[in-house]
Formats: sequence, structure tokens, C-alpha cells
Amino acid sequence: MTTSDTASAPTARPHAPTTVAMVTLGCARNEVDSEELAGRLEAGGFVLVEDPEQAETVVVNTCGFVEAAKKDSVDTLLAAADLKGSGATTQAVVAVGCLAERYGADLATSLPEADAVLGFDDYPDIASRLRGILAGEQQHPHTPSDRRKLLPISPAERTDAPAYQPGHGERRRLDSGPMAPLKLASGCDRRCTFCAIPAFRGSFVSRRPSDVLAEARWLADQGARELFLVSENSTSYGKDLGDLRLLETLLPELAAVEGVERVRVSYLQPAETRPGLVQTIAGTPGVAAYYDLSFQHASNPVLRRMRRFGDSESFLGLLEQARALAPQAGARSNFIVGFPGETEHDFEVLCDFLAQARLDAIGVFGYSDEDGTEAEGFTDKLDEDVIAERVEHLTALAEELSAQRAEERVGEEVLVLVESVDDEEVEGRAAHQGPEVDGSTLLSGDLAGIAVGDMIRARVVATDGVDLVAEVAGRAAGEAGR
Repeated sequence: MTTSDTASAPTARPHAPTTVAMVTLGCARNEVDSEELAGRLEAGGFVLVEDPEQAETVVVNTCGFVEAAKKDSVDTLLAAADLKGSGATTQAVVAVGCLAERYGADLATSLPEADAVLGFDDYPDIASRLRGILAGEQQHPHTPSDRRKLLPISPAERTDAPAYQPGHGERRRLDSGPMAPLKLASGCDRRCTFCAIPAFRGSFVSRRPSDVLAEARWLADQGARELFLVSENSTSYGKDLGDLRLLETLLPELAAVEGVERVRVSYLQPAETRPGLVQTIAGTPGVAAYYDLSFQHASNPVLRRMRRFGDSESFLGLLEQARALAPQAGARSNFIVGFPGETEHDFEVLCDFLAQARLDAIGVFGYSDEDGTEAEGFTDKLDEDVIAERVEHLTALAEELSAQRAEERVGEEVLVLVESVDDEEVEGRAAHQGPEVDGSTLLSGDLAGIAVGDMIRARVVATDGVDLVAEVAGRAAGEAGR
């Protein structure tokens, strides 16, 4: 069932109303999954509430990406469990999401405070699962397995495979903001030596364009003005549907959806970023000239050990290509520091690359072993203090460089999607600023009548780190969201 069916969701079965709160951690892909769970729960007779203290069941959609995220997930589950018996209405706490899928029974054993640990395959029956938990039924946590084995090796044979894909079903919006994530695909076929995501998210599966467009129209009807296209690897979209250039065709159709002011693509693999895709992103009205490029490093020897492709020169060439087509284009990336075997020279290459790349936002992560990955078995690990020192150095450099990049934008005209209006303070994001991670723009000047969801033309007059201050020049409703 697609999101377009949401308006005619199945009539709830005759159960007594039961309240449930969704708590979402991690990335925008998890947000989509939570909204699918919310849609299924509501269709199953549950009443959704925002405050966990007012809910009989608290469902925590966990993140299992890196150690800090895992700890945050466990802490959140423990905090929710503390509500039981504290005078709140909470009777049950349930773990779902990546951490639950990845560790299953091990998580349940180490965290008895959670009443159940459910995997992705439990999502289609989530309402009955929660009712069983509330009735005192024992839920057996799943045994984790490599989800890549659930699908054929050949991408072309995956389209009609029965394996369940989280976030590909109908949704119920949990956030009324003007930006909404929209899932293009799930899973990943790459074999990066540091990454465990493909093992618990599975092989790459594209959603059909008709389903993506139907959900886009539904989101626009729900008040979304910016669509944030998410997946584990957006540059692979369409390869299992027989057309690797399908994203170039889909983007103009999404931008043309009535009510949508801006479409933004996330997570582009540099080695797969085709010239035609760069041109489509840069030249399509309503598509943000924004390049979320997963570089991870810039030294070729390190990238090879990561089982990735490219080097500083090719990455700079890709950025130059994008900026030649759209001089104001935004670009962001994440980098892993201290990967096994990284030398001082490799680190210097990375620092030099950042100095030349002029990225708007830079994420820096210190390497740590991930269970089940190839890199976990590498023998030439760096000392933790060396990794920490390099992280500190690169983080400081990244902050300085991204602030300089923001200063370069003084005088530019930007289109700002207004996301909050509070006590005469109006804040939003320009086309080069992705949701939550890339800074924001504070509007100044004539703010009369501006509301959340408006697209405002403004000129940048000052900066504060990566954040901008821009003076209002006029409304931009209906104009290209770029």
C-alpha cells in the first residue's frame, strides 16, 4: 500500500483506544520509518500522543550507526522505562529501529528494562505486536541475520521480491513542519569496509517512481513545502528498475508537484555521481543546487582500504563541475579520521583537500570498530589518542573553513524556507542548508506577515559561524526553490 492510500486507511478494529508515543532517534530515514509505524498503529486503533509520559506504550525507534548513537538509543530506552511505575501512564517500552534489528536477542538480554525488541519484519504487524505486549504476551526478539541475503544478488530481480522494506508504506506525519523526508530507496549494495549498514538494512531496493510521486503529492497536501529525498545511496536510484538515470527524470516531476517549493537530494556517492545528475540538480527549477557528497576521506590509499573510489583531485573536479553550473551551489560531506593505516601524509592530504573544497558543512568522525565489518579485523589500528588528536585538529579546521565559506555568501540572494516564527524572530534554511545539520538563516528587516512555510527572498548581510543573517527582499512563493 502506498501513501496515497492514507486518506482511506483501513477502519480501526474494535479495540479500546490505546495511546502510543513514537520517539525517533538518528537520521531522516528513521523519521520516515517512524511515520510508517505511526500510520500502521493509527490504522490498528492506537491513539498517537506526543508526550511519552501520556502514553501507555512508548516505541523508541533506535539508531545503530556509531557508538555514540547506540549509547543515545540505550539511554533513551532506559529513560522511557523509568516512566513505568513513576505515576505516568506508561505500561510498556518497545525498541524498534536499527539497533533493535542489528542486535535483536542480544539487546533484549542486555536491556531487560525494554518490554520487547522488535525487528523490521515485525513492522507490518506492529499494532498486534503492541497489543500482545500490553496483554502480557512474551515477544521473542528476532535473531539478527544478514538482510542482504533476503534479496536476489541481481538488482533487476529484486523488484517483486517479498522481503519487507521499512519506510516504503503508508505514513502518518508526526511533524507538521514545512520540510518532510521522502524515501527514494532502502539498503545499499556497496561494501565499504567500515560500514555495517548494508548487513542490517539489506541490499539496495528502489521505490517505484509512481509510489514516490504519490507520496510527494500526499506530503504536499499535508503542508510539506520542501521534500528531502533520503536513502542509503541516492545515486543508485533506478538501477534495479532498469534505468540508472531515473533520478534525473524523477526530480523535475517531483519539483512540479503542486505545493512543493523545493526538492533536495541527500547522500550522493561521489564515484556514482554522473554528469547528467549534476546538471539536473543544478539546472532544474525547484530543485536545490545542493550536493550532499559522501567523500569520507581524500587520500586515495585510505579510500582504497575503505573500498571506496576517488581522490582529492577527482573530488575537487566534481565540486568544480557543480559550481560551474550553479555558482551558489551548496556542498557538504562527512569524513572519517584515523582509519586503520592512515598516515600523517594521508591526514595532511585530507586537511589540504578541505582547505580547497570550500564546503558549506563538514562532519568529522573518529574511526571506531563496527561489529561485523571488514575493517574490524584490520591489524594496523591507530592509537585512540592519535585518533582523538586528529579529530580535534580536523574539527577545528572544519569549523574555521565552513565559517569562511559562509562569509563568502555575504551579498548573495538566497531563498529561505521559513521553519519557525517565534517572538518576532524568523528562522529558516536557504537552498545550500540541509535540514538539521547545515546551519540556518535568520531573517531581518520587514518580517510582517511572514509565516512558517513561506519561501522568502533575502540578501545575506552577516554570518555567525555557518549560520547566516539575511535581510528580507520579498516573497518568493511559486518561484524556483533554489
